[in-house]
Parts: sequence; C-alpha cells; structure tokens
Amino acid sequence: MTVDYIIVGLGLAGLSFSAQAEVNNKSFIVVDDGSQRSSTVAGGLYNPVILKRFTPVWKAEEQLALALPFYDDLEARLGIKIHYHLPVYRLFHSAAEQNDWFEATDKRGLAPYLSDELISQEFDGVKSQFGFGMVNQTGRIDTKELISGYKELLKLQNKLKEDTFDYDSLIIQENSVIYKNIEAKRIVFAEGFGLKQNPFFNDLPLKGTKGELLTIHAPALNIDFVLKSGVFLIPLGDQNFIVGATYEWTDKTNNPTEQGKEELVRKLDKILSCDYEIIDHMAGMRPTVVDRRPLVGQHPEHKALYVLNGLGTRGVMIAPYAAKNLFEHIEQQKVLDREMSIERFV
Repeated sequence: MTVDYIIVGLGLAGLSFSAQAEVNNKSFIVVDDGSQRSSTVAGGLYNPVILKRFTPVWKAEEQLALALPFYDDLEARLGIKIHYHLPVYRLFHSAAEQNDWFEATDKRGLAPYLSDELISQEFDGVKSQFGFGMVNQTGRIDTKELISGYKELLKLQNKLKEDTFDYDSLIIQENSVIYKNIEAKRIVFAEGFGLKQNPFFNDLPLKGTKGELLTIHAPALNIDFVLKSGVFLIPLGDQNFIVGATYEWTDKTNNPTEQGKEELVRKLDKILSCDYEIIDHMAGMRPTVVDRRPLVGQHPEHKALYVLNGLGTRGVMIAPYAAKNLFEHIEQQKVLDREMSIERFV
C-alpha cells in the first residue's frame, strides 16, 4: 500500500491533520491505539480569553476563524451533534473582581469577547452575590463524540489501523518512509503525551500536565451556560455537568486520584448551593509545553518525519490552526508560524 501520509495518533491533532489531508485529496493511513486520552476526556471548551489574567488567547481571532467552520463541517459530514454554542459566565466573588472585569473590557484585543454588562440575575443552585460577566464567542465541542464518529468513518474507509505504533518497524528513506506494508511520502507524529516514547522527537520539551474531571448530576442546578470560577461547569443536558479541571505536573498517569477529586469537590462547593451526585471521574495527560505553544515541524535530519503536538489545554481551538499550518508548510512550502515551529528548540 502506498499513501501520501501515515498519521500516528487520533486525538485532536491527528484528527485535524487527517481532515486537512482528506479535503485536499491526499491519501493517508492513521495508526492509533487509543492510549492517549487527553482529547477524549477533555471538557472541550473553546474560549478566546484567559480569564485568570484577562488576556486574549494567543492568535484567538485566527484560531476561531478556522476552528468554528472546521467543526461545523465535521458535524455535518459525520451526521452527529458535536458543537454547542454556550456563553461562559465568569462568577464574581467581590466588588473588586467586578471592577477588574470592567477594566479588562477596555483592553486591546478583549473588547470583542468580554461583555461590559453586569449579569445580576440569580440562578438556582449557584452562589452569586456579586453577579457574573459574560464571555462571547465561546462554546463546547464534544471531543469524545467527535473522535468516536471520525474513527468510525476511517474504519469504513479502511484508513485506520488500531494498533500501537512500533518505532523499530519504521524504515526511513531519503524522501519517504516504509512502515510494515505501507509506504508513505511522509509520516506525521501526533501522539500527544505519547511523544515521550518517540525516539525521533522525544528530545522536545513536552512537559505533560495531568488533568482530572468530574461529571456530576445536579437536579436543582439551573444553568444553560458554562460557569467559570475556581472550576468550570459545563452543562451536558439532563442536569448533568462536567466539572474541571485540575493541573498536576508530577503524576504522569491517566489514573484518577482521590486527591484530584477532593480538589474539585472543594472548589465546587464554594460556588454551588445545591446537592449533587458524582457520576464519573476521569483523568488524562495534556501535552503541554513550557512556553504554551505547540510543537510543529520537520525532523532536522529525517525530512520525511514531522511532528504535530503540544496543543496543551486549548486543543479544541488550536488543533485546526496548527494542522492547517503544518499541512500548508509541507504541501505549499508556506512558512511555519515561528512561535509554533520546533526550530525554536532544535
């Protein structure tokens, strides 16, 4: 079998690059064993503002311009519901936090996203003495449903090998690679935190941050928006909500912990006034980088090898942007975004 690309990994990075290859009529095979869970256990939020510091997300405008039609197109093609337009309400705990918000609405780059109106409405189940500020152009992608649906499509097209990639079986030639019975012009590694096991790119500074999430059932909680405070709550319907997330830098496993659960419950209890039941507890390793930029580019010696990784905590927004940038770099010789390029570390 001969293809244009072998793509290793089917999280948001691998999926986004696969979709780029598909719409540009490039042949490909995806190799994935489902071991990296960060994309499927993620909250799936897209939010153009870093609310902790009141700064815009890096290239927020460009990312949203690509990401929203990208997911809408996938939703239509797959015939599944994955895109939920939801505002984010930032809960205020004091008059000082209100003032900080209204000062931020005048900051350059934030005006399109931060509403300058105080929301004083009370919502059942939420402690909200000081009201809320609303973030616009936000929402949620159901990443678990998306990846499951896309995987089924690839199976129907015979484009998916559900197997652990064997690096020792990769034969690297000057302008191509051979992997078992597949010859490809190029191979793109999009393995998430699995990159640490990749002998060709494991020298890149991928740190990895463990994140834990809860799913709760709260019949008395009446919100149809994402609530953001010490944690975020994302409505799923039927009075179920995702609660997240923790940030753990030392534990590099996908195992949920009692410590993570207790941290989320402690923060949740500060903002909810209603009873709830924990119905699920998940964890995954986010592929984070110290400078909070992706790892994208070509191997310095093996020219058929590429990496697409390091999407961090905002993979929903950045994956389509990074994948398109890499695809156009390979196929059209466009210059890679310097802030993403691995040349900053090589």
